[in-house]
Amino acid sequence: AINAAAVNTPAFRATMSDDQDSNSSESNVKVAFNTETFDEGSCYDPTTNYRFTVPSGEAGKYLIIAHTHTRASGSYSGKTCRLYKNGSFLTESQTATAGDNLHASRTNNEEVTTIENLSVGDYIEVYVKCFGSTFNIEAEGAYFSACKLNI
Repeated sequence: AINAAAVNTPAFRATMSDDQDSNSSESNVKVAFNTETFDEGSCYDPTTNYRFTVPSGEAGKYLIIAHTHTRASGSYSGKTCRLYKNGSFLTESQTATAGDNLHASRTNNEEVTTIENLSVGDYIEVYVKCFGSTFNIEAEGAYFSACKLNI
């Protein structure tokens, strides 16, 4: 039998149903992870805010993973996958490159993995930023996931 205390819930995993275009550079763009693979505890909003929110009674440590796949339309010097907590920057992962035309239209994968101590009502969102070029966020390989760690 499974020990209920050892189950890592609430937990969710969300993906993108289609690519997401961005006509801006040097600005944060929220990623619309609009397709749930699973959502144990109804903790993820796939329709309006695209955010994970800690449910009532579920404060604690959470493993959070965000993976993005981006393509720049021109030369760029870096792309980031960023996590925001309650609307404020939390952490990021960046792919940096030389900012020349040799890197035009190149795709990059960025991933952020962190363990955070969260309170009830705290929410996590994923953003992407590209330095020096417009870009799109490709649905292929992109996901956002979290689970409570019962440690």
